[in-house]
Amino acid sequence: MMNDRPSSAGDGPADNDSTLRVQQLFVRHQGIVKAFILSLQPGFADADDVLQETFLVITRRAADFREGTNFVAWACSIARLKLFEARRKAASPGLSEAALAALCEDAPDDTYFQARLGALRACLGKLAPRAKELVWLRYHGELASQEIAIRLAWKEPAVRVALAKARVVLRECVQAQLAKGGA
Repeated sequence: MMNDRPSSAGDGPADNDSTLRVQQLFVRHQGIVKAFILSLQPGFADADDVLQETFLVITRRAADFREGTNFVAWACSIARLKLFEARRKAASPGLSEAALAALCEDAPDDTYFQARLGALRACLGKLAPRAKELVWLRYHGELASQEIAIRLAWKEPAVRVALAKARVVLRECVQAQLAKGGA
């Protein structure tokens, strides 16, 4: 258990073990943490910046995490603070800190995200190959419609329409999967 912390904040084996353990947990749950960040900070680049800052804080504070507690909740609370910090630095007119805090209070737990992620994976497997490729390029490759159109030698409106149709199919499939699973 990670409850046995050395009395000094040095580089003892327990500190290294704690750091490695929380880094492994972060890697396992980073999709959920990123989804949480994206729900409050749209834009992949900004969300990635917050995710990286969150990882750094989690690594520095590894000894504070207690095995057996909810890692995702802990990581999301750190991400929330990093979101606040990013908002202050950017001085953007986005959601206020009070609004962000209210949204974070109602944040779903890990099982909520895991159920949806499992349903989404199953539904992605059911997409037609071309639709799957489009979704992959857009969301994994983080390419804009115009970039996808160039890559596939399509017209940009055709890409946008095909992506919209794929999203509808995925949304309906995920809803059906979750209804079947009782989620």
